[in-house]
Amino acid sequence: MQRLLRIIFICFSVLISYAQEMKEGFTYLETGNYTEAKTFFENILKSYPTNRTARLCFGRAVGLCGDSKQAVSIFKILLNEYPNDFEIKLNYAESLLWDQQFDKAESFYKKLVEDDETSFPAVLGYANTLSNLKNYQKALVLVNKALQLKEGNPNALISRKYIRLGYANELSQNKQYEDAIRVLDKNLIDFTNDEDTQLNKANIYLITNNLESAKKTYEALATNAKDSIVSLNGLALVAHKNNKEKKALSLAAMAVSKVEKYTDDKELYLSTQERYIQTLLWNSIFTTAKEQIEQLQLIYPDNTRVLALQATYGMYSSRFKNSIKKYTKILEKDTTSFDGNLGIANAYRAVGKDMKSYEYAFKTLQLYPKQPDTEKLIQTLQKSHTPSVGVKTAFTFDNGNNEAINLAFRSEIPLSTKFKTELEYMHRTTKNTVVKNEASSNELAVRFSYKFNGDLSLKTKGGISKSNAFTNDYTQWTGEIRLATKPYRLQNLDIGYQRELQNFNADLIDREIVMNNYFLNYNLSTDINLGWYTQYIYTSQTDTNHRNLLFTSLYYTVFNRPAVKLGVNYQYMTFQNQVPTIYFSPEKFSVVEVFVDMISKRSGKWFYGLNGAAGYQFIEDDPGSTTYRVEGKLGYQISDRFIGTLYGKYNTVASATATGFEFTEFGFTLKWYFLQRPIFNQKIKELRR
Repeated sequence: MQRLLRIIFICFSVLISYAQEMKEGFTYLETGNYTEAKTFFENILKSYPTNRTARLCFGRAVGLCGDSKQAVSIFKILLNEYPNDFEIKLNYAESLLWDQQFDKAESFYKKLVEDDETSFPAVLGYANTLSNLKNYQKALVLVNKALQLKEGNPNALISRKYIRLGYANELSQNKQYEDAIRVLDKNLIDFTNDEDTQLNKANIYLITNNLESAKKTYEALATNAKDSIVSLNGLALVAHKNNKEKKALSLAAMAVSKVEKYTDDKELYLSTQERYIQTLLWNSIFTTAKEQIEQLQLIYPDNTRVLALQATYGMYSSRFKNSIKKYTKILEKDTTSFDGNLGIANAYRAVGKDMKSYEYAFKTLQLYPKQPDTEKLIQTLQKSHTPSVGVKTAFTFDNGNNEAINLAFRSEIPLSTKFKTELEYMHRTTKNTVVKNEASSNELAVRFSYKFNGDLSLKTKGGISKSNAFTNDYTQWTGEIRLATKPYRLQNLDIGYQRELQNFNADLIDREIVMNNYFLNYNLSTDINLGWYTQYIYTSQTDTNHRNLLFTSLYYTVFNRPAVKLGVNYQYMTFQNQVPTIYFSPEKFSVVEVFVDMISKRSGKWFYGLNGAAGYQFIEDDPGSTTYRVEGKLGYQISDRFIGTLYGKYNTVASATATGFEFTEFGFTLKWYFLQRPIFNQKIKELRR
C-alpha cells in the first residue's frame, strides 16, 4: 500500500512539474506571441512527442502563425486519436476557419452546437463561420446567444461588431440604406463612436447624398489627434461632393500638416496623402499633384495605392493611355483590385474602347456585386449605345416680320460600339407676315458615323431636300463629311465639307441658294482651365457669292459643378459680293463680345443651361453698335429612358437678313430610348461570362 501511494505521489509531482514547465508556452499563446509559442511547444514535443496538451497547443501556435493547412493536419490526427474529445473538436473546427474552409467548418460547428448548445466557443465559432459565409442574420442570432452564455465577453462583442458591419454592407448593396443605418447604430451602443462603424455610416450617407449627415458623422470622429485626421479626410470628401473644391483642398491640407507626426502609421499617413492629392486633382492643380505623387513613390516604391494615384492623375489630366498602363500594373499585382478593375474600365471608355470598358466593368461587378459606381458606369455605357428617337419643335420670329415653325425627328441606332446610323427628317415652314410670302422645306437624311478609335472618327450625311416657295419648287441634295481627330492631348481638330440650303426665310428658300461649306474646327484645352476654340468656314454659293467666316473664342473654366466658363469671342466675316437687298452680305463684318456659359451636371432629375454675351459689332466702316444675346434651357429626366427640355434664345447680332436684327426662338425637345438595351446586347452579355 505504501508503495502504491509513493508511485501516485511521484506521478502527481511529475504532472505538476510538467504543467509548470508548459506555463510559459500558455502565456505566449494568451499574449499573442505565437512564434515564440510555436518554438516552445515544438521543443516540448521533442521530449514528450505524444503529449496531448503539447500537441494541441503546438497546433494552435502553428495555425495562429499563419500555417493553417498544417494546423488542420495536426488537429485532424488528434481527432482520429481522440474522436470524442470536445476540446480537440473545437480546435479542429477553428483550424478550418483559419484555412477558410467555411462550408466544412459550418457543418462541423453545427454538429458541435447540437452536441452542446451551452458551449460558448462552439456557439461563437459557429457565428463567426456563418458570418464568413455572409449568412449574417443567423450569425447575429448565434452571437447574441454566445453573449447570453458569457455576458460582455470582449471576443463575442468584437465578433458581433464585424457581423453587423457585414450585414450593414449587404443591406447597403441591396439599397436598404435605412435598415443598414439602424444595424450600424446598434454597434455604437456596444462601442461608442467606433471608427469602423462611423466610417461605414458616413459611406452610406455619401451614397445616398445625405451630405449633412455624412458631415456630422465625420465630425463626431474627431475625439483625439489621430481620429481628427481621419475626420478631416472624410470632411474633405464631403466638401467635394458639395462641389466646394477649395474647401476640400483646405481641409485636406490641414490633415496633411497634422499627419506628419504619425509617419509610422502607414495606413493613416498614406490615406491622408491620397486625399490631399485627390483634392489637388479636383482643383486642377496638376503640377503640385504630380510632385506629391512622385514624393510618395519614393517612400512607397511600387505601392498599388500610389500606382492608383498615378492612374487617377492621368485620368484628370487626359493622359488616358498612361492611366491604362498604371491600372494594368495594379492588376498584375492584384487581379481583384477594385481601383484597378473599375479604373481601367473608365480609362478604356475615355479612349473609345467601349467593349474593353464593358469587360472590366463586368469583372468589377463580379468581384464587388452591386457596387454603385460600377453599376453607374455600365448604365452609362448601355445608354450611350441604346437606340433612341428624338423630336425638336421650335417657333422663331424676327424684327423683319419673318416667322417660322421647325419640326425635326431624329433616330439614332448604334449597330456596334464603333458604328452608328441616324435617320433624320426636318420640316420648316416660314412666312413674312407683311408681304405674305410663304415657303416650306422638307429634308430627309441618313447619317453614318464610325469611330476608328478614341482619336479618330468619321461622320457622313446624305440627304434630299424638297422646297416649295411662292415662285419656285425644287429638289436638292444635301450632305456632309467630317473627320474628327485628336492630334495631341487636350486637342480636337475637325475637318470637313457640308452642303446645305439657305432656308432662313421664305425669300431665301425661293431663290434656291446652295451653300458649299468647307470648314475646320480646332479646340485646345489646357491643364490650367484655359481653352481656345477656333472655327474657319469658306463658303461657295450657287449665286456665285463667296464667304469667309472666322470665329475664335478664348475661355476660362471657373467652376466644374456647375460648369461655368467666362471668355471673349471674336468673329470676322467677309463676302465677295454685296447683295444687301437679298441677304446680309457685308464686305467686312466683325463682332467682339464677352460671354458667360453655365451648364449643370446631370446628377438629378432636373438640369439646366444658361449662356449670355454682350459686345460690339462693326459693319463695313460704320461706327460700332452694341449687341447682346442670351440662351437658356431647362430639362427634366421624366424616366430613365425619357428626357424633355424647354429652351429659348434671343439674339441681336446681325445675320442673313439685315442689320439692326433681332431674332427670337423658343421650343422644346424630347428624347426617348425606345429600346431598353443596345441592339448588340448579346455580344455585351458574352463579356459577363
